[in-house]
Amino acid sequence: MHFNPYGGAAAQLAASLVNADRAAGAADLLDLLRDHAYKPLGTLSEAQAADLRAWARRLEPVFTGEVDRVAHVNTLLAEAAARPYISTHDGRRPHLHFAPETAPTPDRVRAFTAAGLAHVVCEDPGRLGHCARPGCGTVYVDTSRNGRRRYCTTRCANREQVARHRRRTA
Repeated sequence: MHFNPYGGAAAQLAASLVNADRAAGAADLLDLLRDHAYKPLGTLSEAQAADLRAWARRLEPVFTGEVDRVAHVNTLLAEAAARPYISTHDGRRPHLHFAPETAPTPDRVRAFTAAGLAHVVCEDPGRLGHCARPGCGTVYVDTSRNGRRRYCTTRCANREQVARHRRRTA
C-alpha cells in the first residue's frame, strides 16, 4: 500500500519511536531520526530525549488499538500540531510541515508523527498494528499489498508457527 509522505514516513517514524529502547538517550534517538531521513535534524538534549520517549508512550495505544484511534489521534494532534505550511528546505520539493523548522526537534517530531498517524487512521486504520506473537510488543505500519500483516517480522511469524506446531504435535 502506498501512503502519502506523512502517512508513510511519519507513521513509520512513530512506530520506530514506540519500538525504541525505553531508555534510549539523545544520541540513540538522533540516530533513529537520521535513519528515517528526518530533516532538518537539529539537536537533542537528554531532557528532550526524555520528552520524545514520553511521546512515544503516548503514540503506542494508536498501534495496539487499546483506545478509540480517532479520538486519541485528535488529542495528539491538538497537543502537537501547529499551523501547516509548505516548506522547501534542503533543496527538497515543496512538502507540508506542521511545526516551524526552527522549533525544537521534539516539537517538530510530535507534530510530524501525529500528522502521519492521522493520515493512516483516515486512509486505513487497520494498517496500524502490533505483533501477534505473545511476548513481542513491536508495533508496525502494514504496507503489505493485502493489508493482512499480523507479525512484526517473518522471524516472529515463524516462531509463532513453530510454537503452534509443537503444541499440536506434543
